[in-house]
This record gives sequence, structure tokens and C-alpha cells, in this order.
Amino acid sequence: MTVEIELKFIATPAAIAELPAQLAGFSAEHTAPSKLTNIYFETADNYLRSHDIGLRIRGFDDQYEMTIKTGGKVVGGLHQRPEYNVELKKPVLKLSAFPKDIWPEGCKPAALQKELAPLFRTDFTREKWVITYGESEIELGLDQGEVVAGELTEALAEIELELKKGNTADLLKLAGEIGAHGGLRQGGFSKAARGYHLAKGNPAREVKPLPVFKAKPKATLEQAMSAMFELALDHWQYHEELWVRGDKTARLTVLQAVETVRQVLVLFGGLVPRKASSELRTLLTDLVPVLEQKSADAQDICYSATYLKCKLVLTSWLATSGWTPFIDDKSAKKLEGSFKRFADIMLGRTAADLKEAFAQPLTEEGYRDQLARLKRQIITFHLLAGAYPDKDVAAYIAGWMELQQAIVQQQHAWEDSARSHAVMMDAFWLNGQTR
Repeated sequence: MTVEIELKFIATPAAIAELPAQLAGFSAEHTAPSKLTNIYFETADNYLRSHDIGLRIRGFDDQYEMTIKTGGKVVGGLHQRPEYNVELKKPVLKLSAFPKDIWPEGCKPAALQKELAPLFRTDFTREKWVITYGESEIELGLDQGEVVAGELTEALAEIELELKKGNTADLLKLAGEIGAHGGLRQGGFSKAARGYHLAKGNPAREVKPLPVFKAKPKATLEQAMSAMFELALDHWQYHEELWVRGDKTARLTVLQAVETVRQVLVLFGGLVPRKASSELRTLLTDLVPVLEQKSADAQDICYSATYLKCKLVLTSWLATSGWTPFIDDKSAKKLEGSFKRFADIMLGRTAADLKEAFAQPLTEEGYRDQLARLKRQIITFHLLAGAYPDKDVAAYIAGWMELQQAIVQQQHAWEDSARSHAVMMDAFWLNGQTR
């Protein structure tokens, strides 16, 4: 087994054309383009996909390799997944060659193999550079081709950076240098994810609401903070893909995801010094007004160098726990404390802040002035309320969102009614004050 650590980027034709000259400035060993074919397998009931397993056979110059990837972790475009590889003499599955302990409980590989069939394939050329960078050896692969599922196809134009040896920090730093010229964006959907989607008939992807964050049982503050950033980044990645693919309504959800990252920083601002995230906060602050423009063009923004830098800084901050060097012993001890206790306290403060802001009927201008605060605190409820019954949480958040909608639509009579209802709602959290 190896743990594959790589960054995936979607590249424009201009970025691909400039890549060889750009890489000439690095210490790199180049390999000429070769043709690769990957055939992905699945059962009729999607058993592998349901267990977050990917299975493929790769063909290269009459040589074959069977690969299985099991559940891992994706932070932005940074993929970390356990990977098992077995050489084959011919392109025929042989699941018995994999370690027995990688399979889900109750799975019988021999029986599973009989149910597997080709689902989709990827055909592409790969050109490689092995780069010595810092303390690391990093393979850059340029893939150009297509994903094929039946009669459906989707073009591939990707750059992948894979850490062969060394550290993740070098991988991310190299990515920043390569992306500084623009034309790249972090890939939200892997080749396999696109193939599975095509195999379903390529149905339209839908905009999703911001989920309520669910912390793991007995999570510490630091664990919860990190997981919140990952939730926000996943929300961002998914909706960026929709926006770039033509869904203009996804722009506002990308903006909401960016605001969610900012709100996590605010939420933990008493524990993580501002200087620990100064670059990230500046980049996020600069990005917000760009995304707020109704005329914002997804292609121009999402493939820009500044946009990519913002996401890479966030990805790096998460992957390397970039706040750690700035934490003193007192704050470190607090970050080891109970997230549940912290969430209850902050829920109370958030509700009190909104009730004070909307304690009395406001003028239309007054409602407009409070809209940004209301949006931020609704995000805060999403981040803090996961320990409580979904029904109670949804009803409470819906009350404040109704007020938000009334303000956005400038319905003054509705604003007063929604305000009155929202401030009178009972608290659902521990030690919440009812009225």
C-alpha cells in the first residue's frame, strides 16, 4: 500500500501551451507523452462506489496494472487516498491479488469479481516531469484526452502534481509557483467522479444548500475548526464546478462558501491569532467583492492566478495546520477543549447578537444595514448547531432565513412580520434562554 498525495488542476489551452517553457526553469527530468487507457469497473448496484472504492485496470505499452483506491481524504484539490497496485499480464481482473484486509466487512472478493463489469474508461496522453523541489521529489503529469461512458464523452485537460517523496508543504509551494501565471483551477471532480457521472447519463448537477456541520463525537475545538474549513472548501469546490460549467446561480453559493471560511476564522478568532491567517484573510476579503458582481464571469475568475492563490493558501493552511506555529500553550490547551461546550456558548451569543440587532422594527434602510450581519450569523448557526435534532435546527435557521429573504426582496411588511417571529423563537441548544 502507498498513500497517494496529489493536487489536481484543470488547465486552459493557454496554460498547457506555456507549461514546457515554465518547467524549464526547474530541475526536472522529462518523459515524452505516452498513451494511457484506464478501464473502471463497478457492479450493477454500485457496490464499490457506495464504499468509496475505485477499481481500474490501466494499460500502457502492452503492460497492465490493476489499481484500487479506498476511502481517503480530499481537501480542496489535495487528494490523499490509500492506493494498492498489482501488475497484470493481461487486462483481466484478479481481485485475489489484493490484500484481504482492504475489503469492507462481509465482502467476498471472488463473488464480487463475478459481478463487476466495465463502467467507463479514460483515454488520454500523459507527459511527465519529475521535479526536484525543496526537500521533495514531485511528479507533474499533463493529461489530455477524454472520459468515455457509452456514447457520452467529456474532455480531459489536467495537470496533476504527485508527491513521490518529501513533504506536502513543498507540493503546495510548487503548485503556487506553477499557478502564478493563471489558467489553472483546482479540480473539484476527479476523472473517476466524472466517469461515474457520465455513466449515470450525465444528469444535471444541482445547487446544494449549506449543510449543517456535524462534529464527530467528543470532538475538540481544533478538530472541529479543521473540519469546518473542509466543509466550507468542499461546498466551494462543488459549486465552482457548477458555475464554470454554466450554472450562473452557483455564483452566489460560491460566495456563501467563501463567507463560510471567513466566518470560521471569526468564530475561532479568540483562539487563533489574526497573524496566523493574515494572508488568507486578505485574499478572502479581496475575493468577496469580485464574486458579488452579478456580471462576474466564471471562466475569467476561476482560472485567474489570484483566485487560485486564495484556494491554495487555504488548502495549505489546512493540510499543514498552518495555525500551529502561532499558538501559545494557553491557546493550545483551549483548542483541546470540548467543541460541544464551545458551540453551546457561541450559539447563545449569536442569537443574542441577532435579537439585539432586530429587537425593534427597523426602517427599510435599517434592515438593509443589518443584512450582512444576518447572513454571517445564519452561517454561524449552520456551523454550531449540528449536535441537536435536525428538525429543531432547520426550523430555527428557517426563521432567520425568512427574514433574510424578506430583506433581500425589500418586502417591508413581510420584514416586520419575519423579524417578530425570528426574535421570539425558542432556543434549541443547551442552556438556551427561552422567551
